[in-house]
Amino acid sequence: MVQANIWFADTIGINEIFAKLYDKPGKPYVPNYHWTKTWITGLSILALALSYVSVIAKRLQKKQLAYEISEKERVGAELAYLKAQINPHFLFNTLHTIYALMDTNVKSAKTSIYSLSHMMRYVLYDTKNEQTSLFKEMEFIEDYIALMKVRIAGDVQVIFDKKPGLRDLPVAPMLFLPFIENAFKHGISAVNPSYVYIEIAEKDGKLMLEVRNSLFVGLAKQLEDDKGIGVVNTRRRLDLIYPNKYELTAEPDDFAKEFVVTLTLTIDEH
Repeated sequence: MVQANIWFADTIGINEIFAKLYDKPGKPYVPNYHWTKTWITGLSILALALSYVSVIAKRLQKKQLAYEISEKERVGAELAYLKAQINPHFLFNTLHTIYALMDTNVKSAKTSIYSLSHMMRYVLYDTKNEQTSLFKEMEFIEDYIALMKVRIAGDVQVIFDKKPGLRDLPVAPMLFLPFIENAFKHGISAVNPSYVYIEIAEKDGKLMLEVRNSLFVGLAKQLEDDKGIGVVNTRRRLDLIYPNKYELTAEPDDFAKEFVVTLTLTIDEH
């Protein structure tokens, strides 16, 4: 009975407010308790609905955050797996080169082992993080070229053109090597004049790699069929590390009789 009286008193107070707002001269305001009760019920339902929407929104936000964390961990694990595949791939190819030298040039083989140890130090210690510096990556490429020169004929032309104005930008480690490896693998001939040209430049805020090598009869089809693990993994790494921030073309130029790889990266320096 007491609660009913309190509700009645509250209702009277609310109706008095409406009386002041809507009462017309000569027509006294008559409280409509049924309408007031309906109005209060509607507000209660609205408050409950807003509370429910808020709870659902918070749950969705938590699920989205959990998904983003899970996706980041998945991408990180995949990148680690891809890099773990590339490193042994590089090592096995290089060891095969040194093995071939053991019977023909022991001195060069020893020099190559020293160069390989220097390169493996970079692979093991300087590529642990997601990024390395461009200058370190270029030093690594120079070591690799020196190693390759030991096993190729002296008349093979190898040019590493580092354009002026390059900044020491952050890059993913061992990103360029698979394209350079392929150039030496497919672009060098024991009987025909051949060459490998590597260029790294920076233009309009973008980092560019160009690799060109000699193209021999039947090689274009071979390159299309030979999808080495290094190049396949590098394409996947590019998708994960530089989504919508890279352009990659790899195709033969029949007129110039060379195979050309062009990679353009938009680098975020922060």
